[in-house]
Amino acid sequence: MTRLTPLPPDEWDDDVRDALSPLLAASRANPRDAGEILATLVRHRPLTRAYLEFNAYLLRGSTLSARVREIALMRAVHWRRCDYLWEHHVELAKRAGLTAAEIDGIRSGSLDQGLDGLVIRVVDELERDSTIADDTWASLGRHLDDRQRMDLVFTVGGYHLLALAVNAFGIESGDSPR
Repeated sequence: MTRLTPLPPDEWDDDVRDALSPLLAASRANPRDAGEILATLVRHRPLTRAYLEFNAYLLRGSTLSARVREIALMRAVHWRRCDYLWEHHVELAKRAGLTAAEIDGIRSGSLDQGLDGLVIRVVDELERDSTIADDTWASLGRHLDDRQRMDLVFTVGGYHLLALAVNAFGIESGDSPR
């Protein structure tokens, strides 16, 4: 059930474009190109700008590889039962080098080899226990440095938050790109 709808096109102004600027180029900061999530979030411009600065870091500035980021965030949105974000990130995961079978393994939790499997385990532990077990943290340290482990935790948390918002606001996929 949709609770919040995208901001109507006639209400888009410079404040809206400014709120979207951490993530979208000015040429994409419009009702057609912004997508359903961003077009809905701009109903609260200061919150949108603050969140997008954080989200832009997770997507562009993080020390994680695109592959690790996509595995982590897809597992996180799977836990939140957010089909909207899952579907959006399938293509991004493919661009990051994940195969269709590996993407299915993220959903089922059967992607269990090497760092990929460890990332699944981290997300599952964070979901189940709200922390990472000492042995998992140590194993992760054999693959990732401290900054990368921090980025991993914040990526999971950032996408849990976004998935919760998408679900709570009832944001549904429209015809526009996301």
